[in-house]
Amino acid sequence: MTGTLLSFCLMAVGARELSGDIDTFQTLFFRSLIGLLVVSAVILWSGTPAHFATRRGLLHTGRNIFHFGGQYGWFTGIALLPLAEVFALEFTVPIWTLLFAALFLKEGLTLRKGVAILFGIAGVLVIVQPGTEIFDIASLIVIGAAICYAVSHVSTKALSSTESPLTVLFYMCLVQLPIGLLLSLAHWRMPDLVQWFWLVVVGVTALSAHYCITRAMQLSEAGIVVTLDFLRLPLIGVVGILFYHEAFDLALILGAALMLVGNLINVQQQRQVHRTVARRDPG
Repeated sequence: MTGTLLSFCLMAVGARELSGDIDTFQTLFFRSLIGLLVVSAVILWSGTPAHFATRRGLLHTGRNIFHFGGQYGWFTGIALLPLAEVFALEFTVPIWTLLFAALFLKEGLTLRKGVAILFGIAGVLVIVQPGTEIFDIASLIVIGAAICYAVSHVSTKALSSTESPLTVLFYMCLVQLPIGLLLSLAHWRMPDLVQWFWLVVVGVTALSAHYCITRAMQLSEAGIVVTLDFLRLPLIGVVGILFYHEAFDLALILGAALMLVGNLINVQQQRQVHRTVARRDPG
């Protein structure tokens, strides 16, 4: 989780440093290019070329259109809002995922899940403060990004029954690469040396964040991982204060804390379900 926290913070700093100089679509293109090279090398090095194959190309394509939209919204939000607010609003992803899983995967929407969703909505209202000047288009863009990420997560869950994580990552980069390229051509500019550095940082940390949080989930309970992931908020708040002179609003902590409670309620629900299944099927 330390690797996850550092990866997300470095990626946010890289996105902020590139904003205004390199078009967001161009940043996403290089992110996909670097990711594709790294993932392909890992698959070849591990001697598992079967990970390049899939029979679910349509679902991969749909997943990555939404994932690309989520990334674009997140990177755009990084340029327009305080870093801590972007990270706080991103904590709504599990809440939207609950809703979409109930709608499209037919997962039951229990009372506990309903309470978790209400906590998440309350957290959003505390942060964006409807009726004040902070409730603007930038906040809506980041919430839209969170919704896109949630659709992507639900699609990933559907893919997980047949696809390995490496296959999902490979097609994530492969599908998003031409999208980023086509959308970036109108505002293309050749990066200078410093910008190349931040582009590499964004590309590498995007992969390392995904890898680290996946390994953390494998090594520890989901509740511990979710709680530690919450540390991203105060950590990026400190980064924003020290390097970008951003104010750190107490409402961000309160709102994100409500989302954290909602996420932990949902995690507890999942643990109880897993224990029930294990008791019924001990083999």
